[in-house]
Amino acid sequence: MTERAHVTVDRVSKWYPTSDEPLHALDQISLEMDSGEFVAILGPSGCGKSTLILMIAGLIPYSHGDIWIEDTRISKPYTNLGVVFQQPVLLDWLDVRNNVLLQAKMRNLPARQYRQRAEELLALVGLEDFHKKRPYELSGGMRQRVAICRALLHDPPIILMDEPFGALDAITRDQLNLDLLDIWKRTGALIGFVTHSITEAVFLADRVVVMSPRPGRVETIIEIDLPRPRPLSIRETPEFAAYAQEIRGIFGRLGILSDAPTNELRVPEGAR
Repeated sequence: MTERAHVTVDRVSKWYPTSDEPLHALDQISLEMDSGEFVAILGPSGCGKSTLILMIAGLIPYSHGDIWIEDTRISKPYTNLGVVFQQPVLLDWLDVRNNVLLQAKMRNLPARQYRQRAEELLALVGLEDFHKKRPYELSGGMRQRVAICRALLHDPPIILMDEPFGALDAITRDQLNLDLLDIWKRTGALIGFVTHSITEAVFLADRVVVMSPRPGRVETIIEIDLPRPRPLSIRETPEFAAYAQEIRGIFGRLGILSDAPTNELRVPEGAR
């Protein structure tokens, strides 16, 4: 068999049934992601980024094409990966450590053997003193850290993340970007990261997959040749700005971004 990239998406399309006519979400997506790579999938809301990630994980079916992880064609949920969703999806009646260990329980793994790993992961993200807390006692950023630990518990070679930091404030998001890069360096996992932030994509990724509006297509893939490790200050460099501007230019040509001023607001006669 021909050698494959760790993840191969081959001419994949997706339609969702509706009460009217099928919604064409993704069209002819082709993409390869290699072991240990950090790939950001960037595009406007509604372009199918989340759909793509969920299809790679086998959580929803695709309509046409093929998705492979190594030599396995994805046709059902693929278990040897971790998924981090937009919301942490923690169970309020379990403490932090047991929320992480839920991964072991769902996989029928011996929870007792994974207890130490759960505590090590919580320490890695600065939550070593919170393992007995309930999720409602944590901030939004802390809850998302717990969700990342849960995804990492079984040491997966692939981590798929669906806009995990989109609901967080800017300062917390910056810190979690740094934490994620540290985790990626330590684990060596392939990370597929969905975002609608140009700055976040350029800061995190080896490659940025730029998608068009719905139906989502791969408009281009940009190699990010910036040194690692990347401090936050790299965002102030001309090199970083050039990548961000290139992507903004693509979105401008697609009609997603425009520098043109909006029309002057007209006040109807008699309303003054």
